[in-house]
Amino acid sequence: MAKTKKRKKNNIKYSKIVIFTSLFLFACMIGRVIQLGLSAEVDGVNLKELASKRTTATETLSAERGSIYTADGEAVAQNVSSYKLIAYLDSKRTTNKKNPQHVVDKEKTAKELAPILGMEEEEVLKYLSKEGVYQTEFGAKGKGLSELTKNKIEALDLPGIDFVESFKRYYPKGDFASYTVGYAKTEINEETGEENIVGEMGIEKYYDKILKGEDGYVEYQKDLQGYKIADTKERRKEASQGKDIYLTIDSQIQFFVEQALNNSDIDYDWEWFNITIMDAKTGALLATATSPSFDPNIRNITNYLDPTVSSPYEPGSTMKTFTYMAAMENGVYNGSETYLSGVYTTTDGTQIGDWDRNGWGTITFDKGYAMSSNVGVINLINRYMTSSMLREYFKKLGFGRKTGISLPNEEAGKLDFKYETEIYNAGFGQGITTTPIQNVKAMTSLTNDGMLLEPYVVKKIVDPDTNEVILKNKRTEIERVASTETVQKMIQLMDDCVNGIGNTGSGFRIPSGELIGKTGTAQIAAENGGGYLNGKEDIISSFAGIYPKSDPKLIIYASVKRPSGGSQKPLSNAIKEIVNNASKYYGNDDTKTPKIEITEYKVPSFINQKLESAKINLTSNNITYQVIGNGDKVMKQYPEKNDKITNKDTIYLITNDQNLTIPNVVGLSSKVANNLLNLLGVKVKLDGVGYVTTQSITEGTAITDGMEITLTLSPKFTPTG
Repeated sequence: MAKTKKRKKNNIKYSKIVIFTSLFLFACMIGRVIQLGLSAEVDGVNLKELASKRTTATETLSAERGSIYTADGEAVAQNVSSYKLIAYLDSKRTTNKKNPQHVVDKEKTAKELAPILGMEEEEVLKYLSKEGVYQTEFGAKGKGLSELTKNKIEALDLPGIDFVESFKRYYPKGDFASYTVGYAKTEINEETGEENIVGEMGIEKYYDKILKGEDGYVEYQKDLQGYKIADTKERRKEASQGKDIYLTIDSQIQFFVEQALNNSDIDYDWEWFNITIMDAKTGALLATATSPSFDPNIRNITNYLDPTVSSPYEPGSTMKTFTYMAAMENGVYNGSETYLSGVYTTTDGTQIGDWDRNGWGTITFDKGYAMSSNVGVINLINRYMTSSMLREYFKKLGFGRKTGISLPNEEAGKLDFKYETEIYNAGFGQGITTTPIQNVKAMTSLTNDGMLLEPYVVKKIVDPDTNEVILKNKRTEIERVASTETVQKMIQLMDDCVNGIGNTGSGFRIPSGELIGKTGTAQIAAENGGGYLNGKEDIISSFAGIYPKSDPKLIIYASVKRPSGGSQKPLSNAIKEIVNNASKYYGNDDTKTPKIEITEYKVPSFINQKLESAKINLTSNNITYQVIGNGDKVMKQYPEKNDKITNKDTIYLITNDQNLTIPNVVGLSSKVANNLLNLLGVKVKLDGVGYVTTQSITEGTAITDGMEITLTLSPKFTPTG
């Protein structure tokens, strides 16, 4: 009995311990719960932030990259849709057997996809046969698919096949102004998997932030399945789309340049060949191309530096133009003064010769420029100039420092000369380095009465959503670097160099005599620093010119390294081809010597004037005109008031006829034809570049609202008959 009581007593004691222990633990749990509920942070972890991260989803709203256009609105860089092919393999996606949402017949799917993807059937089937995965992709050949390929696959109507859309950068004109436009490529963030297009060369790189825009986001609360919880707050920041950039590049002039390079490449070899063309009156870069080049769609690049701005070299005798200008501006030039050409011996015994070391006897400094005489430059410097005089004038023209043009990796070149021989060499372009963009910039002083202009390659930047013009560039004057007298004298010397008999630039002469300029030949320095190479082809041949001399429109600078045989022909053939095409593009024809003197004419306004009065005015000024319509009053005209033309151009007068008809525009440049037809209210679609060879609507057809005409173009126009 005593044992029983003792056992009961022990059981009660044990039960109390269990109860009190349980109550204590429960109290601790309650306390912990209260602590967690009241505390913002536990064990260094912000609970609110942790909970938010577990229930908050953030999606990126990607900004679309802006496009790049030429000055005349042709797209040279744009985003296009790109697709990645995926296949759903998990049968749980299908809830209705009549409408399967996963791959049902793997063999059939592989068989039909393989030829479209360019893959073997077994390879496709291997992807489709993966075990325990929700979905699969198809490797490199299943990515970057075009809209056309996507449509072909969708037409197969295969269950479980889907696409993920993204964007890639596309260059519709391929190898066209590629060093200027550059390229952008898609980068993938390894942590998030997000794709991002990044500019790596040219305009794509320089204006990467402006083209890229700014991504937005949407932030919302999600449930365990990842779906948005209804009636919860959403935070959203809309993406700011990338801006569109319009270059100063004229697609027609650029085409002429690239065509000339390609044609020259058929007959000659070289290490590289660069041609750069600038608007003579504004400083806008109209065209620049280098051979060899690359297609930014496939990036077959061998040289990642743009030769126009990033690869300085010794320019040679084109620098004589600026040496002569320095002498004139310092009041020490007398073109009639003479010297003995051939070879000059410096005070240290170094002999520096003309390209023809026999020389041309005693000649004037004017003749020395035409013959590209090194000895002439040496005598000019030795008699009247100092190193500082020459250096400061070169700097004034912009040599030795960056132009500031909006292209990446621009180099300044160098003007390092101190000793006697170095000064002489600098005077004819050896021992110093320049870039093509510096040379065309310096030449603007000769086409603007001594005023130096700022070069630029971006015409405007536009917001594609609002069409607001964010930036608009225009002619920018830097400073006057030459007097009218200096400019006129240099134009005369450059004219004589090309159009005089037997001078060094005679290979560049065109029938009209409107192309003028200066040639250059620079020896290539030895890599070990031991002087210059002596091979016949170890040269950089160059030409700096102006066209037309009577009313400059183009500044042309071209240079070629190691031309086959050391010939000047690659340069002269290419430049003359470009000028020939450009002359027609601007409404002229320089293939024949003009029979009448070229005169300039500032177009007045004929609008609302009697037709007969306008005819009398134009006839008295020897201006060709064409009347459109049978009215008696001028309602529209092209060119417009204050435009400058010559007596070789045509003015079109549109009358008050209510029944206007399509004119014959065959033979006109695309620019003239397009402007004229637009003035008549006709939409124009251009097929090709250059000059109109055929028109889709025949001459004399009545013009109706919304009419559209297609003009077929050819780089060269040859009249029939």
